[in-house]
Amino acid sequence: MFTRLYSGKSRASLAQVFLVSSALMMTGCATTEKRVEASVDPVSAKASQVDPYEGFNRSMYGFNMGLDKYFFKPVADGYKFITPDFVETGVSNFFSNLKGINVVLNDVLQGKFEQSAADAGRFLTNTTIGVGGLIDVASKLGLEHNAEDFGQTLAVWGVGEGPYLVLPVMGPTTIRDGSALIVDKAANPGTYVPFTGIIEGISDRAKAQGALNFIDEAALDPYVFTRESFLQYRRHLINDGKVDNNSEDLSLDAATEDSAGLKADTAKAGQPAVDSTGKMGDAAQASAKPTESATVHRSAFDKVAESFEQASIKIDQLSKKSRINLASSDALTE
Repeated sequence: MFTRLYSGKSRASLAQVFLVSSALMMTGCATTEKRVEASVDPVSAKASQVDPYEGFNRSMYGFNMGLDKYFFKPVADGYKFITPDFVETGVSNFFSNLKGINVVLNDVLQGKFEQSAADAGRFLTNTTIGVGGLIDVASKLGLEHNAEDFGQTLAVWGVGEGPYLVLPVMGPTTIRDGSALIVDKAANPGTYVPFTGIIEGISDRAKAQGALNFIDEAALDPYVFTRESFLQYRRHLINDGKVDNNSEDLSLDAATEDSAGLKADTAKAGQPAVDSTGKMGDAAQASAKPTESATVHRSAFDKVAESFEQASIKIDQLSKKSRINLASSDALTE
């Protein structure tokens, strides 16, 4: 009898413990979920809205970087090695001048008639006096280069930029800009000349060498840095350089600092840091970079926001300075 009574009490106690434990676990889960929701970084929330296909985009970014490393970069390096500087400049001027037709067309579509007249004058000047655009005579005469495309025109018409996308070979874009690229290509005479696009691509890759080197060396997360630089640069063009204080655009500094925090946490956990290209580094190195890199990001974005061509030159200068500073700091450490 005693045994039966004891057995019944044990079963009852076990049942009670199970129910209480289950209730506590459910409460704990609910509390944890609330804490997680409360701790979500606003920057991360905005990033998920802008980049809802981040998984796909990161995979495509890694693919593009691999393709660039083993194909496009060697081709561009060979092009720079065998091509004299004045020829390289002439080729770049030629393709830039061809885009002048797109610029004038989109000036008109956006209602910028005064600017369209100036851009038309620039195109005609470089096409005639500048020997088909090989020589940038218009800049020396004070006719500024303006960047206008159909993606900006759609933005002026009220079309939203849509999600961020990374396309194979073409690289970063948005739904709006990617769709507008079809119109831009159709309006460019070079599209209808065989092999012109290949030569233009090689020329553009050669000009981008300094910017790509800078991103690879300075950015804690090259994918995030590239995304934020591209989006803010596009918004800069759409607003004609005017800063919108009420804009809810993502901050490049906040995004890169968030990336730095994630890598620092990974370092504390004793795990190797992995960037978007699949490169792995020591945890100690990942945790040592945030402060230095955040400063570099601020200056880098300021350069990118001015203009694409000027940014490439200035990023080259920053890259050289950063290497000199690193070398001097290493010498002092030794």
